[in-house]
Amino acid sequence: MRIAIVSTPEEIARLAADRIEEVYRSKPDFVLGLATGSSPICLYDELVRRYEAGKISFAKVRSYNLDEYVGLPKDHFEGYMNFIRRHLVGRVDMPEGAAHGPDGWCEDLDEGARLYDEAIKAEGGIDIQVLGIGSDGHIGFNEPGGSLTSRTHVGVLTEQTRRDNARFFDGDIDAVPTHCVTQGIGTIMDSKAHVFMATGKGKARAVKEMIEGGVSQRWPATALQYHDDVLVLLDEDAASELELKDFYKEVWEKEHA
Repeated sequence: MRIAIVSTPEEIARLAADRIEEVYRSKPDFVLGLATGSSPICLYDELVRRYEAGKISFAKVRSYNLDEYVGLPKDHFEGYMNFIRRHLVGRVDMPEGAAHGPDGWCEDLDEGARLYDEAIKAEGGIDIQVLGIGSDGHIGFNEPGGSLTSRTHVGVLTEQTRRDNARFFDGDIDAVPTHCVTQGIGTIMDSKAHVFMATGKGKARAVKEMIEGGVSQRWPATALQYHDDVLVLLDEDAASELELKDFYKEVWEKEHA
């Protein structure tokens, strides 16, 4: 892992966009994995700014979302395909039909999940995946206790995740779905590169476990320790529990002097 600890979400967004732009320069038709939630919004805004400035184009890009709720109407504001259209896809030159997400509405959810996994494989895999983390250590919607080799699958959301996400549903936990379709840890690990973002003290314990803890189903994000291309971008609050925080800062500064 390469770890940068910076002061603001805007600086995180800039570094994340730099990494994605680097992939774009080497492969304009790259496959982009997209995350939802509050963490990547600044990144998507930065990518839109760079698109408007002519620094990056999405005309040949295909995107694949990490996850989707099960049980929401397709047009629900908090549906993740709608989130991605609102924050990125609908604001750049990505062609119609190039943005994909797990099917949370099909009659056979398990078969839909399998087909989504196969679609990613047919693309040659994801070139760079945007990731955030839940307070319980989940990435995608891979909750604690699940397999670290799982493929795209139907999952059950923990009460903690539903409480955390209730802020997107006017604070009403009962409005938050109980099920999801998510890329599995194995699917995520197949991505060629990752850019991981976390901000705030509420993520500090999960970040500490991900970087410095043992690999465990209790903290699913720890699987990323086994990937050789993960850029970790943190603010001071998210990094506050790291025992080796000063060392990570020193390494980053020396590598980017």
